[in-house]
Amino acid sequence: MPPLTHLAIIMDGNGRWAKARGLDRSAGHKAGTETAREIVRECRKLGIPYLTLYTFSKENWSRPKQEVGFLFNLLREFLSAELPSLLEQSIRLNVLGEMDELPMATRQVLRHAVDKTAGCTGMNLNLALNYSGRLEILRACQAVLRKGVRPSDLTEDVFAAELYTAGMPDPDIIIRTSGELRLSNYLLFQSAYSELYFTDVAWPDFHGPELQTALADYAARQRRFGTTGEQTA
Repeated sequence: MPPLTHLAIIMDGNGRWAKARGLDRSAGHKAGTETAREIVRECRKLGIPYLTLYTFSKENWSRPKQEVGFLFNLLREFLSAELPSLLEQSIRLNVLGEMDELPMATRQVLRHAVDKTAGCTGMNLNLALNYSGRLEILRACQAVLRKGVRPSDLTEDVFAAELYTAGMPDPDIIIRTSGELRLSNYLLFQSAYSELYFTDVAWPDFHGPELQTALADYAARQRRFGTTGEQTA
C-alpha cells in the first residue's frame, strides 16, 4: 500500500443533497458539518497525520449574503462544540487561507481554537478557509521577491516554504464528492503528484464506509512521480 500521510477532501454537494430532499440549502450545510465531524474522527482513528478540508473558497463569497453568513455561523458553532473533542484527540487545528478577511467573530473563534490546539501532536486538521490555490501561489511569489531570493537560489523547497502548507507533506490523495471532476482552485502547487478520487456520493452521505472505499482504491494504486521507475507499490 502506498504511504498515506496527507488526505485532502473537497467537500462538495451539500446544496444538491438538500435540494434532492426538498430541504433548504442550510439543511445540507448542517448535514455536511456532521459528516466533517465523523470523517475527522475516522481519520484520527486510522492514524492519518494530515487531513485538509476545503471549507470555504475565495469564490464562495459570491454566494448570497444570507448563505455566507449562515456558513460562518455554522463554522463558529462547530469549532466551539468540537474544541474539547479536538483536544481530547490531540488534533491540532490549522487554517490555510486569508483569515484576516473573515468576519471578526469567526476569526476570534478560529484563533482561539488554533492557539488551544497548538501543542496537539496526534493529527493535523487543516481548514482551507477563504482559500484560493492561485492566490496562494501569487502570495508565495511575493514573499520570495520581498526576501530578495536570487533566481539561481529559488528551488521548489524555497518556494514551498512560503505556502500555507509550509512544513507539511503534499497530499497523497485528494477526494472530491458529488460527481464533479475538477480541483476547483484547490492546492494547485501541492497536488502535482496527488492521486485523485472522485465519487458521485454527496458530501453529507460520505460516511465511514465511503471513506474506506476511497482509501481501498488508493491502496490498490501504484504511485508514479514522473517516471515509471519511481513508484510506490
